Amino acid sequence: MFDASLLLDLTTELPRSVRQERLVSAIRVHFGCGAVGLLKLDGDCLCPVAVDGLAHETLGRRFVVAQHPRLAAILSSRSTVRFEPGSPLPDPYDGLLDSQRGLPLPVHDCMGISLYLEGQLWGALTLDAFDGAAFDDQAADKLAHSAFLAEAVVRMSRLEEEIRALRAGSRVSETLLMDEQNANDGEIIGQSAILLKLLHELDVVANSELPVLLLGETGVGKELFARRLHSKSPRHNAPLIHVNCAALPESLAESELFGHVKGAFSGAMSDRPGRFEAANGGTLFLDEVGELPLMVQAKLLRTLQNGEIQRLGADQPRKVDVRIIAATNRQLHEQVRDGQFRADLYHRLSVYPVPIPPLRERGNDVLLLAGNFLELNRARLGFRSLRLSPAAEQALCTYDWPGNVRELEHVISRAALRAVSRGAVRTEIVTLEPEHLALDATVISSAKTEQTLLPQATQVEQAVSLKIAVDGYQRQVIRQTLEACQGNWANVARRLDLDPSNLHKLAKRLGLK
Repeated sequence: MFDASLLLDLTTELPRSVRQERLVSAIRVHFGCGAVGLLKLDGDCLCPVAVDGLAHETLGRRFVVAQHPRLAAILSSRSTVRFEPGSPLPDPYDGLLDSQRGLPLPVHDCMGISLYLEGQLWGALTLDAFDGAAFDDQAADKLAHSAFLAEAVVRMSRLEEEIRALRAGSRVSETLLMDEQNANDGEIIGQSAILLKLLHELDVVANSELPVLLLGETGVGKELFARRLHSKSPRHNAPLIHVNCAALPESLAESELFGHVKGAFSGAMSDRPGRFEAANGGTLFLDEVGELPLMVQAKLLRTLQNGEIQRLGADQPRKVDVRIIAATNRQLHEQVRDGQFRADLYHRLSVYPVPIPPLRERGNDVLLLAGNFLELNRARLGFRSLRLSPAAEQALCTYDWPGNVRELEHVISRAALRAVSRGAVRTEIVTLEPEHLALDATVISSAKTEQTLLPQATQVEQAVSLKIAVDGYQRQVIRQTLEACQGNWANVARRLDLDPSNLHKLAKRLGLK
């Protein structure tokens, strides 16, 4: 029988992530296995939403079902599917079982079952054991019964989301449908508190018609956030038109945005609508809006004021119904001060400014994003498995990421290719080390290094004994890891490579529990 606390959870309002983490942890204890994964089907991918016993970056991976025969077999059956030791089918978790740290498991036991919600395939539950005879003859039936509990947990999470949506006055059925339809349309990966707060804010403002100005450094993914704003808005069925203002030649910018008529300029052989007309009824995303020429800024301001555009060379204006989302990595208020950007247009565009946090402020999101890029490169380069060593994880977490998510993507891609060039065998588990990442040591965050690797100086100076200094350092590391893991002690134990019971004893001795 499962711990009664898990059944009591069904009567308690909990965050979805907490509810699902407790589920997989309870199932792992119940079966005495090495790892459990709860995966949701999004389009053609299975996305881990909660794991226990698997590397943290697994949560960022997206397993394309067609590339993983075991996952495809699980989804194709309503019953438990078991893969006994010696199965020729590759295991999607090879190298990801946390306690093995990238080592292959030539003999281990695996099984899984598909999960359904209201008659529709929702995802899967997977179990892996290090012992080749871990699952007895009754294990398949026990997993089938566990699936009912898992489906109840998922259903409860959805009901809670519906209740929260009703409290907020949202259209429940339409919101849930949009979530399913847009699951893979520019997914934003991460679980940090700062990101979740931002996503909530975007979902609220999406339902309005206010212009939004996305502010952030190069590479933070402003286009993904613009897509989310559009997909969550009442205009989600209409077009989202993306304009890269930095790529518009000054001589063609006006025509590109507002269109032109035949003969308006040399080479205008026919009438051509602009991006505003293409976005009519939907959303126009002006990326790098700070690059627009001043002449075009004046015409854009008139459009925002009266909802009309005038094609280049035309006599009559045309009405358009367009919501504007703009983005920039520049300090527009400084450009206004320097006369490079119109103050009146700036105030029109920045009715609702949204700062997007850089990657260095998003904590362990870097590992989830790395997991996603690792899986993409694993498939692209034909690896059996591609993962990070603990030292590589530490290097990623302490790097300052001046290029943000885009730089992380390039670092992982280069590291995978570098591993191949240095003799990595694609049919084996390939573990990336810090030397494969080749991160610039001059942009390692000194603040992060001090926080994660060293005791604070004041603690050492004031220590009257080595024990006090060590206790202070351990207390600091556990607190920081607990915050990064959002209070999940099981994840803290995995991140610190400690037995959970020993961690709890240590935390209690240090006054943390």
